[in-house]
Amino acid sequence: MNLAVRIPLTLFPPNRIRIPTANLTQSSPMDHPKRVVVCGGGVIGVCTAYFLAKKGAAVTLIEKSDVACAASGKAGGFLALDWCDGGPVEHLARASFNLHRSLSQELEGPQSYGYRPLTTLSVTVTESQSPAPSGSGGVVLPSWVDGPARGPRTIGTLETTAQVHPQLFTRTLVERAVERHQLKVVIGKVERLEVEEGRVGSVVLEGGRVVDGDAVVLALGPWSCKLDLLSSLFRVYGLKAHSIVLEPREPNAITPHALFLSYHPSKRGTPLDPEVYPRPTGEVYICGMSAEEEVPDDPEEIKGNAESIGMLKRVAKTVSSHLGEGEARVKAEQACFLPCSDDGVPIIGEVPGVKGCYVATGHSCWGILNAPATGAAMAELIIDGHSSIVDLKHFSPARFVRRTKA
Repeated sequence: MNLAVRIPLTLFPPNRIRIPTANLTQSSPMDHPKRVVVCGGGVIGVCTAYFLAKKGAAVTLIEKSDVACAASGKAGGFLALDWCDGGPVEHLARASFNLHRSLSQELEGPQSYGYRPLTTLSVTVTESQSPAPSGSGGVVLPSWVDGPARGPRTIGTLETTAQVHPQLFTRTLVERAVERHQLKVVIGKVERLEVEEGRVGSVVLEGGRVVDGDAVVLALGPWSCKLDLLSSLFRVYGLKAHSIVLEPREPNAITPHALFLSYHPSKRGTPLDPEVYPRPTGEVYICGMSAEEEVPDDPEEIKGNAESIGMLKRVAKTVSSHLGEGEARVKAEQACFLPCSDDGVPIIGEVPGVKGCYVATGHSCWGILNAPATGAAMAELIIDGHSSIVDLKHFSPARFVRRTKA
């Protein structure tokens, strides 16, 4: 299956970039479209830019390196309807899961970026045990899981769990927004914002280029606090997560079952919790081994730790003979940083004290899932003045200001 996506990037050489205020196409309801600058080409920034452009805004997306070059390109792309139920993200996650489904119909998701529902299993794997062919409680392991796996439980069905290829999903949105909604993409590093009389007016890039706008969205992921404007209000730290991508010699033998493992190494007391995601591209994605680390300035400098990558390869060959050395080619060994807030809740809303400046970050491991609803809510907030798809009050960055005063 060919899931390749080409993105026509519109680059701007002048020092000052003025987003045109002329009328857009008939899809735009605004006579004088609001000029919005979105900083960050990950899935959160791209979804925000996409829904803003669909609502008729004149949008410029600024990305330092390449669209979906960090966590949005190296994540698993797992989606769950109800796994966040009972917490502050419940309504965001449910709305976003359903948006993923509708976006897949709109964007030909199965062909464009590998959207598909899938069954999800919880499985215990113990290295020191012998292979077990059958499950318990009526749940049978997929035939390709032929290692020492025990106790499979169904924790997600075709109605409640799904997946996308996150890089292809993100780049498909950019391609569509460029082609149909006049999105402009600028490659450059954000240096600072120009704020006058409490209102944002422009974004200054490294080298002095200036992008004017009526509103600015900061969707910088784990790099959010590289800007003093945000680091003075809250902390967003990076959780470094490792992954490998394998290409089995017999991809058709791998059925669409996502695996959440309780993995017990033979010489380690604490069990690990890796995850295994077969993809419709024929690849198998395996992730885990995460820890908080300092986030480098350049996403292209992020490298995986050899010990963590080695452990994931060990997990792969233990879980399935189809994923061992000689049976599967290692396509990628990688790491990325998940943006996490101190209270574990995403930060979405207008920045206190700076009119027209908005932030969307801190989505941790659920960034791919929650990106569509975050982007749609941000678009509503910026264009309409309020969000109807999700109540954003629980996510407002103002909560950190209130805690500081208290």
